[in-house]
Amino acid sequence: MEKKIKVGFALCGSFCTFDEVIAVVKELVGKGYDVTPIMSEYAYGTDTRFGKAQEFVQQLEMICDHAVMHTIVETEPVGPKKLFDVVVIAPCTGNTLGKLSHGVNDTCVTMCAKSHLRNQRPLVLAVSSNDALSNSARNIGALLNYKNVFFVPMRQDNPKEKPRSMVADFTRIPETLTHALRGEQVQPIY
Repeated sequence: MEKKIKVGFALCGSFCTFDEVIAVVKELVGKGYDVTPIMSEYAYGTDTRFGKAQEFVQQLEMICDHAVMHTIVETEPVGPKKLFDVVVIAPCTGNTLGKLSHGVNDTCVTMCAKSHLRNQRPLVLAVSSNDALSNSARNIGALLNYKNVFFVPMRQDNPKEKPRSMVADFTRIPETLTHALRGEQVQPIY
């Protein structure tokens, strides 16, 4: 039997994208990936107009058949125990981009990423940020140059009303993940 690829899939607080992202998690599980859900502390515990936090948690746990990791204590062993072959952060907010770019490690998601990268394994980022073409642009630029960090292709989502906003094409997460496992970056911006 072929070994299943182990994916850590982390959601940050761009709540408006959760339905799209959860559909991708379901797709990955359907393709045979062993997916463990991870949610930032805010994503795990914040109810918004886009849905109740515990409903998203239950959905992810049912799809993945794993408990959602949501604390630093839970994600710290990701690196030492080599828990995942690849980690995906989707949606990856401007806040998380900034923390990753500057080595700030104060959430379960940034701890997971840092711990995972120490093993020189791929980290896939799917941006969802209203300031991607302003304050977060420098962080995206820096991360594009980091070894083992790969971006899901992204684009402006509403150039007229939100000219600095960008969002990843979440449907391309599986493709980006496959390429990242081979050390390849697909065209990150279109």
